[in-house]
Parts: sequence; structure tokens; C-alpha cells
Amino acid sequence: MKASYIEDLEKWEKSFSFFSEVRVRFSETDMFGHMNNTVSFTYFEQARIDYFRHLGILMPSVAHENVKSIPIVADLQCDYVKQVFFDDVLRIYTKIAKVGNSSMDIHYLTKNQRNEICFTGRGTIVQMDPQTGKSVPISTEERAHLIRLEIIPH
Repeated sequence: MKASYIEDLEKWEKSFSFFSEVRVRFSETDMFGHMNNTVSFTYFEQARIDYFRHLGILMPSVAHENVKSIPIVADLQCDYVKQVFFDDVLRIYTKIAKVGNSSMDIHYLTKNQRNEICFTGRGTIVQMDPQTGKSVPISTEERAHLIRLEIIPH
């Protein structure tokens, strides 16, 4: 397995600490019981939301009218390693790999109940002004929070 965003698989794998768990539903499989290849992106989305909530970042309430920025997916990629089947229990590990001015590169590692890597992924999340549709810098408060969490180096 060699994805372009993974230099050293063992080191990369050890750098994850947070995960969300899902069980593959029957409706997410084909007639052979294999997980549909589009489902991984739905799992990435939920894992990313769980991770951001865990960190306390980038999760504005859409109920508020004064939301200044929202996180949007600019790109998303998945690399499939091992087949996934109905009723498999998956752990979707999520981490922030890089923080830019208005974006973050998020990495994903998915393992099954036998601790085997099934698929990996990465994606760029951009902070966007919902009024203008333009990117906006990650707030000073959120950046300071990421430094305190040791996600961004001092």
C-alpha cells in the first residue's frame, strides 16, 4: 500500500489517537455483501465531524444567523486496501495533518475488527464565509486552541 500522503506507514499509523466506530449496514453493501465504494466518504464525514466536536473546533451552529465561517470540503480522496463487508465493525481514525491559513489537511485511517487497514484517505477542509463564498482565515481563537492541543507546533 502506497498512498502519496503516507511517507512511512508505521509512523503515520501511530500518529492517530482519535477514532469513531461504525458498523457496516446491509444497505451500504452490494449483492455480494461488499461495502459500496462511496460509503467510505460518508464515514469520513461522520468521523471528521466527531473529531472536530471532540477538539471543539470548526463546528458553528447553523441555527445562528451571525455565522462568519463554515468548514467545507475542498477535496477528498480514498485509497482502498482491503475489502469491507456487511456487519464489519470499523474504526475510522482521524487527525489534522497540516494547518494552513484558511485550510486543514485531514487524514483518515480505517481498520476493521481484526485491526487490519481497510482504507485510508485525506482531504482538505477550507474555512469559507457563507455570505461571500470566499475562504477566510482560521480564527485566532481556533488557531490558539490547536496550539494548546499540540496539533499546531508553537
